[in-house]
Amino acid sequence: MPPIRIHLRLILLLATLLFGGRAGAGETNSVFHLRAEAAFRRAAENYSGATNFPAAALALARASFDLAELATNETQRAEISRRGIAACRDWLTREPQAAAAHYYLAMNVGELAQAEAPSLAAYKMVHEVEREFAAAAALDVRYDFAGPARNLGELYFQAPSWPLSVGSKHKAREWLERAAALVPEYPENLLCLAEAQLQWRQLDDAAKTLRRLAANWPAAATNLTGEAREKDWREWTRRRAAAAAEYRRLAGAL
Repeated sequence: MPPIRIHLRLILLLATLLFGGRAGAGETNSVFHLRAEAAFRRAAENYSGATNFPAAALALARASFDLAELATNETQRAEISRRGIAACRDWLTREPQAAAAHYYLAMNVGELAQAEAPSLAAYKMVHEVEREFAAAAALDVRYDFAGPARNLGELYFQAPSWPLSVGSKHKAREWLERAAALVPEYPENLLCLAEAQLQWRQLDDAAKTLRRLAANWPAAATNLTGEAREKDWREWTRRRAAAAAEYRRLAGAL
């Protein structure tokens, strides 16, 4: 099975789902887009005649998310994400305890919400995203390098707080710290935690997290390689530099 690729920063700009605006345009680099299209076509063909259903459903759900994330218009994003949602729902009727099915259902519902924003329907989808990530965490919190914990943390960090939505600083910190503790060698986990700590002005904690990230970076660069990781590394490198610059602006040298 190829390495799992996830755009681990949630694509949903939750604060604007009901009131207007939308997340920034997805990565439209032609190389990444062509790769995602090819993977989606292969996965869709395999799924239609699959004999190994769970593997085929996983491939289609993952490929749907990857391509929907890169969609150049919202009609395309909605159409592709619905393919992933359908595959996950079918999978869950057969294997309701499949952590990956809950996980990718959350990811694809997030894409559909972005496509349909701003709307009340999109706003309500936030709760389904929360529910499915929580289900995945209960079944296998370490899946995708602690992805359920990481994405729950990001959801609570990015969303408006009650009564507007599910946002919660307490829950965000709990889940982001859990992801970083479970799999600190995965750069996304420490990046998400550091970014939240900087926004919350927890500068001592942010410094510690950024130093851990720097210490783990060389090993991650050795272990997380290949074509499927190129986009991740470009984004991680950009975000690490931005976080370090923000820390220097607020507190001086690390």
